[in-house]
Amino acid sequence: MGRVQALLLDVEGTTTPVDFVYGTLFPYARARLRSFLAEHWNEAEARADVARLAAEHVEDEATAPAWREEPACVAAYLAWLMERDRKSTGLKSLQGRIWEEGYVRGELSGAVYPDVPRAFERWRRAGRRVAIFSSGSVLAQRLLFAHSSAGDLSGFIEAYFDTTTGPKREPESYARIASALGLPPSELLFLSDIVAELEAARAAGLQTALCVRDGAATAASSHRAVRSFDEIEP
Repeated sequence: MGRVQALLLDVEGTTTPVDFVYGTLFPYARARLRSFLAEHWNEAEARADVARLAAEHVEDEATAPAWREEPACVAAYLAWLMERDRKSTGLKSLQGRIWEEGYVRGELSGAVYPDVPRAFERWRRAGRRVAIFSSGSVLAQRLLFAHSSAGDLSGFIEAYFDTTTGPKREPESYARIASALGLPPSELLFLSDIVAELEAARAAGLQTALCVRDGAATAASSHRAVRSFDEIEP
């Protein structure tokens, strides 16, 4: 492995258990979609998200719930997107703001693996930079690390990237991130549990490592496999 100046981290299945995302965050948001939209319907951010969703619905019209610009119908479409685990920017934005209320109220606490805060401390001492790239919104990322089960970890993280940067399975997204960080791609190490994401990062020139958590079998791939951030000593 060559010189690493910065670590780019996926969230779900990498810093954070998949069960927390699917078993806690998603149900929390889904239960509040309609009420949140009704309460915030006329706010600029909600209107922008609804406009994004209306444009997306055009592609889904044949199979998705009927579209009407009212909270109940938009919530039904959002639930439909969630059932399909769609990486929708409008959906992710609304989820993030629902979770924000949950974190502020103390109803949510961001789960991270025990080795994550140790690694953040170690990497900072070594002068390494840390950034996050997730399909969840930047807001959702900030909230998870600021309100984590290990305390406020946001001070270790320099930058956050989401689907507004580009899809996680396209090399161009990683090239944009390297440019935003002001580093050659070869000096970034991307960690993810998804091989297709690692392939895209490698195509952009990044170093890669496959994160294998929770006793999962190591996928057959050409990427170095790690079971803990304790194994990453750039």
